[in-house]
Amino acid sequence: MTPAARLSAAIELIDTIEAQRAPAAKALKDWGTSHRFAGSGDRAAIAGLVWDVLRRRASSAYVMEDDSPRARVLGMLKVERGLDVPTIEALCDGGRFAPAPLTDAERAALASRTPVSAPPHVAGDYPEWLDPYLAAVFGDDRAAEAAAMASRAPLDLRVNTLKAGREKVLKSLSHLNARPTPWSPIGLRIELGADARNPGVHAEEDFIKGHIEVQDEGSQLAALFTAAKPAEQVIDLCAGAGGKTLALAAMMQGKGRLIATDQDKRQLAPIHERLSRAGVHNAEVRSPKGEEEPLADIKASADLVVIDAPCTGTGTWRRNPDAKWRMRPGALEIRLKDQAEVLERASAMVKPGGRIAYITCSVLNPENGEQVRSFIARHPEFAVQPPEQTAGVLWDKAEDFAAAALASPEGWLMTPRRTGTDGFFVSVLKRRP
Repeated sequence: MTPAARLSAAIELIDTIEAQRAPAAKALKDWGTSHRFAGSGDRAAIAGLVWDVLRRRASSAYVMEDDSPRARVLGMLKVERGLDVPTIEALCDGGRFAPAPLTDAERAALASRTPVSAPPHVAGDYPEWLDPYLAAVFGDDRAAEAAAMASRAPLDLRVNTLKAGREKVLKSLSHLNARPTPWSPIGLRIELGADARNPGVHAEEDFIKGHIEVQDEGSQLAALFTAAKPAEQVIDLCAGAGGKTLALAAMMQGKGRLIATDQDKRQLAPIHERLSRAGVHNAEVRSPKGEEEPLADIKASADLVVIDAPCTGTGTWRRNPDAKWRMRPGALEIRLKDQAEVLERASAMVKPGGRIAYITCSVLNPENGEQVRSFIARHPEFAVQPPEQTAGVLWDKAEDFAAAALASPEGWLMTPRRTGTDGFFVSVLKRRP
């Protein structure tokens, strides 16, 4: 397919997503099934265009003064891809499979308008109802912070230190141009261009042998900040598919007791195969059974309870750009209730002198600092571990991280703009001896 034909397909797909209120991933899959002539490179390029339109939905429409699928695609080419008018005009020549030529109004908008002077929610490409929440965290920087959350994320990998070292894996993945992550001492990063396909990491020998796992650097740092140690009893209370469980197991060097559970047993389905591949032998997976508490025997005995809390996922907008436009105020209220409940569960499991690591992939204060303050008010036997102590696990990079990340009395907030990671909040709460 020509670049112009790919552009036409992207316009068609945006129209389908809008008209049918279809998830973008499903629309892309259905399109690929019905257009089997399109090669893998074509599908990747078209998907890149669609995701970029969803990332820049508001600012693209603002530039074009038009919210139609075509206008959003054209506006994105300027806002996100940085193309000039002649380049865009060459793609829209009206030829076979190409979009229709630019109108005078489209040409004028592309030549003169930018989102710089737009309201913050437009310049930052996020729903307007979230503006007060982002303003409370970032102030006048909220548009820039949100715009960074709209850019494409790199592919980050975590080296499984139970089986391999980073330098060795760097050499074996040199053909993917893997580089060390800026902060995590066990991370690798593969930068991806706008039209690049995700490399087939799951087919790499290092993945098959359990030397690496896909995990954003922010998630790696969140696990490191828990300071899980060998011989401890550690509970991963919201384990899901097991990403942080695997990281905790490596930190524990296979020693001690690690229990992983999740209230949704369907989320736990992949964890068994992942633990086996990673060579983890000290982890026990407990699936919920009806109303029965799977951790009823854990009473004030855990050294560490890790809560990868259910949240709105605002910190993962780079990876889920259509999710932000589907988010509604009611979702936040539900998540706040879920978070308070899981914190209450954790509080009964931690022994005196033990700790809770509370983690979200959100940048919103109600889910982060406010949730922690509410918990401390209910449980004065807990106190927040000072963030600078938490970051001490980064050794020589701790000072630079402290300058980059956003610290509060309750913990650390990482963002794409500040730390180059997904948005993550981490608070470590220690129970008084």
